[in-house]
Amino acid sequence: MTLQVADLRTVLDTPRGVVRAVDGIDFELRKGECFALVGESGSGKSMTALSLMRLLPEAGRIASGRVSLGDVDLLGLPEAAMRAVRGRRVAMIFQEPATALNPVLTCGKQIVEVIQRHMNSSFEDAKEKSLQLLRAVGIDDAERRFDEYPFQLSGGLKQRVMIAGALAVDPEVLIADEPTTALDVTIQAQILDLLVKLQAERGMALLLITHDLGVVAKVAQRVAVMYAGEIVEVAEREAFFRAPQHPYSQKLFAALPGAGQRGELAVIRGQVPPLTQPFNHCRFADRCDFVFDRCRVEAPQLLEPARGHFARCFLREEGLAPPRQTLSAITKSASEESRDSILLEVKDVKVHFPIRRGVFRRTVGYVKAVDGVSLELRAGRTLAIVGESGSGKTTLGKGVLQLIEPTAGTVIFQEQTISGKSRAELRPLRGAMQIVFQDPYASLNPRLRVSEILLEGMRSLRIGANDAERIAQLGKLLTEVGLPAETLDRYPHEFSGGQRQRIAIARALAVNPKLIVCDEPTSALDVSVQAQILNLLRSLQERFGIAYLFITHNIAVVDYLAHEVAVMLKGRIVERGAVDAVLRNPQHDYTRQLLAAVPRVD
Repeated sequence: MTLQVADLRTVLDTPRGVVRAVDGIDFELRKGECFALVGESGSGKSMTALSLMRLLPEAGRIASGRVSLGDVDLLGLPEAAMRAVRGRRVAMIFQEPATALNPVLTCGKQIVEVIQRHMNSSFEDAKEKSLQLLRAVGIDDAERRFDEYPFQLSGGLKQRVMIAGALAVDPEVLIADEPTTALDVTIQAQILDLLVKLQAERGMALLLITHDLGVVAKVAQRVAVMYAGEIVEVAEREAFFRAPQHPYSQKLFAALPGAGQRGELAVIRGQVPPLTQPFNHCRFADRCDFVFDRCRVEAPQLLEPARGHFARCFLREEGLAPPRQTLSAITKSASEESRDSILLEVKDVKVHFPIRRGVFRRTVGYVKAVDGVSLELRAGRTLAIVGESGSGKTTLGKGVLQLIEPTAGTVIFQEQTISGKSRAELRPLRGAMQIVFQDPYASLNPRLRVSEILLEGMRSLRIGANDAERIAQLGKLLTEVGLPAETLDRYPHEFSGGQRQRIAIARALAVNPKLIVCDEPTSALDVSVQAQILNLLRSLQERFGIAYLFITHNIAVVDYLAHEVAVMLKGRIVERGAVDAVLRNPQHDYTRQLLAAVPRVD
């Protein structure tokens, strides 16, 4: 059975006008193949998936087009008939399982509901099939997990439960919307291997939506690149990775941090254009390095420069390939030279959380989140902490900054022992130690303007004589992080994810820090936005000599940004050394497993 999409157009009615979220796309999804849809946030990938499922938000509507599953036009079905298709013939795995799973129902009950809805099975039969599905997706002790609620499971287990629910009635088409975005590399590898295995066993068609080109390289057979609501390139995987034909696709590859690459990453300047405007020209023109006059007055069509390889670019019409983006290595900066001064020293730090049970909440044990970690970080250097979720990375970072009081051990910062100090004693040092959190939207107060957010720390630590002087400093600071001056008068929700992360970095820089703990600052960002943030962090380090304790599970980012790396497992460091030594010649089995799990673009 084949899923065919023809001239699909989806619009959103907003106060700003009609947003053309999906603007005339065509593709075919064949039985048994994995078709990947890639592109930046805002390009229309997820809206395409929701259109296929007819699960659009209230403001959304399908303006035109045809979606055919075999000889059935899904867009022409009444809602009652579509409910019989949704889940039964076409199923979907959503990006965030924590919000997609019902928090008040057990995991097993949610799978049973799907089976009973579409197969009229008894509860006992549905439960038995649910248990089989939980085992099939690699969940140990399925009987216990069946009766647990989503909040009791890790991110990887929740994603497996969602996959089990999606596969409950053997759908012909499975849509996976960013199924591994926020997962560790080892869990990501398990989920991808599981999807490939189940797809092969069941002969499903898989539509994979992602911005991770490494994931595409591992599992897809064909690739389509979306930009500003339309598809700009379609090709077989090997042809796409060997020679991408559209300038936008080439920029995505150039923005990827690679092994041994220490030069500046390529970035895609500007933003995706607003989709409220009609387009009678190339949508990528304002961001393209190869733009010429025709691009601004005429919209290109999909051309076929090679058999089965399509690209929406006038350069393909002339047979002229845009030159591949290359990056030359740069000489080592001052921050990459060996520094004598040790800025941070951590000696045998432990952070144990008590487990309390019973009416009287007696302590019956401890969770050893950090269990005897020692490390040192020199001024102007970057030490990366890598490991799976639950290994203690974030707890270690908070323990270093004394945001969590360590159970034992010593933290020495700028030759002062800071562990055990009171809040009042730590206050003079707070300006020198800052943190950038993983989710900038959650860490920025939505009720405050950017100016108030940035001034808060400066006032607290008495940086600057008055607000007028502080505002003048903030103007220069925004320039440093690549934001316009009018940013100060806006609220966090008015910015993209990358811009919000720049604001979070500006907040940390506003108090003149010597050390910044970066807790997964690029984990949820597109590759182009990630490249901008990594370039910014490196530039700031080179100019101001800031040291980074960089917490991440992205090995490519470690390879690009860090000087040293420490690998954490169950609260302890199992391997540590220079980046080249650890990543090229790992000595610990766990490090080898982490590196083997990384999907690579070859």
